[in-house]
Amino acid sequence: MIAILDYGLGNLGSIANMLRVIGEKNRITADPKEIAKADGLILPGVGAFDAGMRNLSGRGLADVIKERASAGTPILGICLGMQLLGRSSEEGVLPGLGLIPFDCRRFSLPDGTDLRIPHMGWDVVDMKQEHPLVSGLEGTQRYYFVHSYHAVCDSAENVLMTCDYGYEFTAAVVKDKIMGVQFHPEKSHDFGLALLTNFARICRGE
Repeated sequence: MIAILDYGLGNLGSIANMLRVIGEKNRITADPKEIAKADGLILPGVGAFDAGMRNLSGRGLADVIKERASAGTPILGICLGMQLLGRSSEEGVLPGLGLIPFDCRRFSLPDGTDLRIPHMGWDVVDMKQEHPLVSGLEGTQRYYFVHSYHAVCDSAENVLMTCDYGYEFTAAVVKDKIMGVQFHPEKSHDFGLALLTNFARICRGE
């Protein structure tokens, strides 16, 4: 069973529906006992960084997530959920979960560009390394983004995907079985289904 963490922020129902489409058992929960027994965790999120960390800590979930990460449980952060996996964000003052060495910065677009913040809509990503989360994803991969901040990793070994919006930025991060995507797979149709199918396989140990 995959636990979709309910901390008051995120497209929980949309993620649950996508998992049901691929036949994967899941549960939306804020119960630390259920989360402790899950085969994998999805940390969704829409909103501000500090609000996310306050909600996680207030519900006793931050420590549970760190414990499951230390135990090798697969974890997938989505959008704000991905940003919370890092150390910090320019959007707030609270520390993140610190599970992957990166910080989040607001887009700083080149002068004279017609681009606007937030980065919103469908965009193409580039794969930077092999990992089970992207296994078998062939051809052009397009996902749906809505964000004003992006991860800046300490090391290229933690960059799984990049995207270009005025400049190249990190679109997905990874450290062993801890994964994060800046885009919304639950809004990305077949591309998102394929990625979530891979995450489910990781959770099953395949």
